[in-house]
Amino acid sequence: MKKFLLLMLMFPLLSTAQTDHESTFRKIYDSALTQSKCYAWLDDLSNKIGARLSGSENAEKAVLYTKTQMEQSGCFDKVWLQEVMVPKWVRGEKETAFIRDGKKKTAVPICALGSSVATPKVGLEAEVVEVHSIAELETLGTQRLKGKIVFFNRPMDPKHVDTFTSYGGCVDQRGKGAREAAKFGAVGVIVRSMTLRLDDYPHAGNMGYGDLPRDQYIPAAAISTNGAELLSKTLKANPKLRFFFKQSCETFPDVLSYNVIGEITGSTHPQNIMVVGGHLDSWDIGDGSHDDGAGVVQSMEVAHIFKNIGYQPQNTLRVVLFMNEENGGRGGDQYQAEAARKKEHHIFALESDCGGFSPRGFTFDGSAAQLEWAKQTQSLFEPYLVHVFKKGYAGVDIAPLKSPNLLKAGFRPDTQRYFDHHHAATDTFAAVNKRELELGAATMAALVYLVDQQGQ
Repeated sequence: MKKFLLLMLMFPLLSTAQTDHESTFRKIYDSALTQSKCYAWLDDLSNKIGARLSGSENAEKAVLYTKTQMEQSGCFDKVWLQEVMVPKWVRGEKETAFIRDGKKKTAVPICALGSSVATPKVGLEAEVVEVHSIAELETLGTQRLKGKIVFFNRPMDPKHVDTFTSYGGCVDQRGKGAREAAKFGAVGVIVRSMTLRLDDYPHAGNMGYGDLPRDQYIPAAAISTNGAELLSKTLKANPKLRFFFKQSCETFPDVLSYNVIGEITGSTHPQNIMVVGGHLDSWDIGDGSHDDGAGVVQSMEVAHIFKNIGYQPQNTLRVVLFMNEENGGRGGDQYQAEAARKKEHHIFALESDCGGFSPRGFTFDGSAAQLEWAKQTQSLFEPYLVHVFKKGYAGVDIAPLKSPNLLKAGFRPDTQRYFDHHHAATDTFAAVNKRELELGAATMAALVYLVDQQGQ
């Protein structure tokens, strides 16, 4: 690995090497734009299988489908399933909710948050207290919150150009809002959906109760942004209004599922492993095309591109389709546990989990020397309108992976439309552009190629 780092530092992209890399890049992009299979694979995942929440029948269909496709593609030396125990949370009947303002009842769209408990069978109705942060709960205290439904209404900040920054600024109310509200005697939680759009689609996502005793768990649901605006406006006119919601979700014992892994053995340094992957599971109210069907098929397409252009990796390449990113992260944890048990040596890991939109670049988690190497490659990507090469978080599923001097990267497409669809019923195949998806796969393959060229 010392040699790998030295090569990174010494990588000046001299004229001969530059020309060779440019030629290979052109082949990679040509293959993706004319011979790709990723859009057809996504069509099958989305329209023939559909939503793929961990522990569901569709998740298992997706495991078998992607394993079969990788086996039949002829791209891999080996394809296998890696066992992983995953949570099984079932939404149950469609949720209902309404605002009761005196004698007037107005229905609003909601969906239970992942891992939430159900309401009583007859539903739950109580007065509402609107807050804009978890910290605000403490200022209100038990006297104000006991017996109430807490309504978290902090919107995503539209001033950030990177919408993931906006998301990060308010997602804590979804993740731990119920846990914190329960400490003050609240009986339920309603959370504004994590999207910049005003629409009628509630956005799912996971939440947790931390170390709360089970008898203190309270139900939590997301409300659409239009519903949140209406509830807030109505509350200002009538602070004593009541809110009703009903959900029948349930958590069952963990079940067996799988990561799907395809491997191309390195021709020169097979002991060095490069990973490219996305997560196979998705939320259950759309079909998970952007989150993360796109990342799954783009990762598979990397191997397909290499086959089409006749490129044999010098280091071992693994395409890993992780299970259970959305409500547990068990797939990433299990992959790392197996890698540690086998004393495997990983030199690179790339994750695609930001949608199938136009590629913009990568964020890198590594040393200063590795980041400098990555920035030196930028000129090769510029003709393809890819320009973001910066230090940052790489991804949930590869976060647990550990190896000496491991470089991790997160694929970063354009973010402006991602949260229109994220965890919502609008995350469908129709929302994915074929050409954008293919360009993303090519960009990922190009980076894997460069790492392979330097990562001996």
